[in-house]
Amino acid sequence: MPSPLSADRSAADRPPQRGTVEALISQTRRLRGDIDAVRRETADEERAGDPELRWQRALCDLAAHHLDGLGEHLDQLRAGLPADVPADGPAELSAGAPAPARPAAPDPGPGRAGSAEWNLLNDEVTWSDELFELFGRRPEDGAPTLDELPSWLLEEDRGLLSAMVTDCLVDGKAIDGEFRVVRADGAVRTVHMMGEPVLDADGATASMWAVLRDVSELRRSQREVHETRDSLRRERHIAQAERRLAVELQEAVLPPWRNSLRLPHDGPTAPAVGLAEAPGVLDLAAHYLPSASSALIGGDWYDAMQLPDGRTLLSVGGLTGHGVTATSGMAMLLGALRGMAVAGTEPGPLMGLLNRLLDASAQPALGSAVCCRYDPRERTLLWSQAGHPAPLLFRNGRGRALQPPEGVLLGAVADAAYTQAEERLEPGDVLVLHTEGLSPRRTTPDTDPGTERLLELAPRFAMARSAQDGVRVVLEEFGGEAREDDACVLVARVGC
Repeated sequence: MPSPLSADRSAADRPPQRGTVEALISQTRRLRGDIDAVRRETADEERAGDPELRWQRALCDLAAHHLDGLGEHLDQLRAGLPADVPADGPAELSAGAPAPARPAAPDPGPGRAGSAEWNLLNDEVTWSDELFELFGRRPEDGAPTLDELPSWLLEEDRGLLSAMVTDCLVDGKAIDGEFRVVRADGAVRTVHMMGEPVLDADGATASMWAVLRDVSELRRSQREVHETRDSLRRERHIAQAERRLAVELQEAVLPPWRNSLRLPHDGPTAPAVGLAEAPGVLDLAAHYLPSASSALIGGDWYDAMQLPDGRTLLSVGGLTGHGVTATSGMAMLLGALRGMAVAGTEPGPLMGLLNRLLDASAQPALGSAVCCRYDPRERTLLWSQAGHPAPLLFRNGRGRALQPPEGVLLGAVADAAYTQAEERLEPGDVLVLHTEGLSPRRTTPDTDPGTERLLELAPRFAMARSAQDGVRVVLEEFGGEAREDDACVLVARVGC
């Protein structure tokens, strides 16, 4: 803040040209209009409970308040000092002479800012009309002295004001601080005060001059920005923690093998490297394909295991939703499926029991699944489905979807009936089971785009010499796509 005693001005201190100020005002108004446009867009898109949108809205409000203040200061700069005050300011004070009253600042807006001067030589106090309005005080009641001013503040802020005034009057330090004022109507406003001591010819403090500005809305916007930013950080931290838990749960539940697997087998589960093919034995491989957003861990699964009677269980499926809820529900459903399959339950009745389990779950959800039981001695596949894409059978360079038996989504109808179908496989057949979400492109509402595109890969599946080769075919076709949801694929090749 320039000293009121400055009589000489350098070129840098001279008032800027009017054209320059007008250009700055125009730029400020244009920016203000742009911010208003962004605020309208944010308001149209704002969803309750979305901290990121609330944070964006708060930042726009804060920027608008800053631009409003800048525009008001530029208007003052354009208006200049009143005509009855010399441009160079008052002359130096003579010893013992009263300091001339500081002119009231141009009106920057109702209740927003005002100026004051406290003359220490004659105890005269001069307030601008805007400052009376800021404090909610009538001009006829008079302006409070420096001793009376702290009584207008909240008790916890009075010490701060007293320290600033003391530093200004005793040590000649400039005032720059904020405190909260209790207006005459009881409203609490945050005020930013900037001021300087006015010295007489002997260098003693003759008066104190200050500008006080109501920054309540600005500080409110800043608090909202900080609060929404902190809320966003907390929610992101929670989301990251939930994702880690979902990933760990998914990895713990899905089969641990990643390469080809031969079933049935006599020993522990092991990759099929170096094993000779046997007629009817399934060569298996599977892969999990994440969604385009790594945060969306869903409830899709694939599974294959040897049953006590030598048959093989194959299944793929998924639950609606994402995160820990979906993966925990998937773990519950997959565990139940494995247990009932080991107990000898056939695929049709098994689906009915899974449906009842999901319907009675504490966290209702919908699911789709395919469950197959393969007999390597007879090379027969007994299978059932619940609102899921049917397995695809590739033979002699051609592919087709198996005719699905009756079955609705799991959890949709409490007492739904699930039938089962049987298919005889031949040596060299390739069976592909997959979940929805493999392909983001959907041609018709009743058609799964992943199924259509997989069937088009029949010539390439015919060239596959192992299940792992079949998985590579799928990944080359779908692996680079930005899927909206995660997906699983399980490839089974019948040994010759």
